[in-house]
Amino acid sequence: MDLGIKGKRGLVCASSKGLGRGCAEALAEAGVDLVLNARGAEALEETAAHIRATYGVAVTTVAADVATDDGRARLLEAAGQVDILVTNAGGPPPGLWSDWDREDFIKALDANMLAPIALMKAMLPGMIDRGWGRVVNITSGSVKAPIPQLGLSNAARAGLTGYVAGTARQVAQHGVNINNMLPGIHATDRAISLDTGVSKAQGISMAEAKAQREATIPTRRYGTREEFGAMCAFLCSQHAGFIVGQNIVLDGGAINATI
Repeated sequence: MDLGIKGKRGLVCASSKGLGRGCAEALAEAGVDLVLNARGAEALEETAAHIRATYGVAVTTVAADVATDDGRARLLEAAGQVDILVTNAGGPPPGLWSDWDREDFIKALDANMLAPIALMKAMLPGMIDRGWGRVVNITSGSVKAPIPQLGLSNAARAGLTGYVAGTARQVAQHGVNINNMLPGIHATDRAISLDTGVSKAQGISMAEAKAQREATIPTRRYGTREEFGAMCAFLCSQHAGFIVGQNIVLDGGAINATI
C-alpha cells in the first residue's frame, strides 16, 4: 500500500532502538525524511546510518534528553517544522505505591506527559498552518489496564491520554490527526530487562521466564518492532485522516476487555 507520505518530514523520539526504531524504519520505508532522537549518541548514529543506507532518505540526528528543557530546545531547533511527530520515552521505574514521593512523580510527568505535550505545542501550529499533520504518541497498555507496580507510568501516561483526547478533537478540523499507540510486551530491550528480573526473582532461566510471560498472551509470543512500526506508519499516512484521538492497543490480546 502506498501510504502517500513520501517526501514528508518526521521527528521520531527515542528512535535508536526498540519500538521507536521500528516506527522510524517504517516511516523511512514509506519515503519520509527523518529527524531521529535518543539520549545515546552511538546507538543513534548506528541506526541513522542503517536507515540512510537501506531506505535512501535524509536523516538528521539529535542526541538529547527530551525530558529536559535544554534537550528539547536543541531537538526542536534541529528539527524545524515537521509533518509527522512520534513521541516516545522510556517508562519510569517500577515500585509500590508507598515508594514514591512528589519528586518521583515530577520526573515521571516530565518524561511521559509534559515532554510530549511540549513537543506537540511546538509542532502543531505549523501543521495547522499547512493543513496537514500527524502525531502519534507511544504510551502503554497500562493506560487501558493499569499495572500496579508501574504506578508512576500509569499516572503520567493517563495524563497524556487525557490531554490528547481533548486536543485531538480541536485540531482535527485542520487536517491534523493525533492518536496514541499502546504497546504490550514486545521483543525489545525492555522485554529482556523484565524477563531478567523474573529469572532472578524466581530462580529460573531466561527461556523459562519468557515462556511464562508468553503464556499470558493469546498470540503466545511477543510483538515485534516491525509490526508495531507498520501500525505507526499507517496512522501517519494519508489513509488515516478519519482516525482521531484513538488509543490503539498492540498487545497480542493480553488485555482482556470487550472494548
